[in-house]
Amino acid sequence: MGLRGAIITVCILPLYAGVAAAQGQAGPPQQEPPCVKDFVKLRDDVEKKAGAIRAANDRKATPKEACQLFNVFISAQAKMLKYAVDNGTWCGIPTQVVANLKAGLTKTSEIRTKVCQVAAAPVQQTGPTLSDALTSPVPNSSNIKTGRGTFDTLTGSPIGK
Repeated sequence: MGLRGAIITVCILPLYAGVAAAQGQAGPPQQEPPCVKDFVKLRDDVEKKAGAIRAANDRKATPKEACQLFNVFISAQAKMLKYAVDNGTWCGIPTQVVANLKAGLTKTSEIRTKVCQVAAAPVQQTGPTLSDALTSPVPNSSNIKTGRGTFDTLTGSPIGK
């Protein structure tokens, strides 16, 4: 699963737990008030954004792209939380669901901060590669010395004359 998968799981589980609790306590649908339909639309939007983060994780997206996706995801989570807080009483959204949504938003915000810090960090310069270290400068004709060197065997014996 990896670190990213764990991060995504941690930030999305409280969200789904809250939504599942809200749906479980709604009881048999008699006549759904319009607020339920609006809440479900917001929940579906959050799920869609979470799916985009999962897909980016699977294809190992860059931190910059992940930061943008987390910003969009948090925006959708915040809208759903605001709706649940504003309409919770008359719509029948349990306070536990609102608490779970707040906890999920807090965790997601923490993760987003870390991801965006990585994305904003300057690219670290890497040291020379092995190839760079092993290649020597190409000599030019102006710095080649001819004459008798220790290993100059082309003109005679290296032992001396």
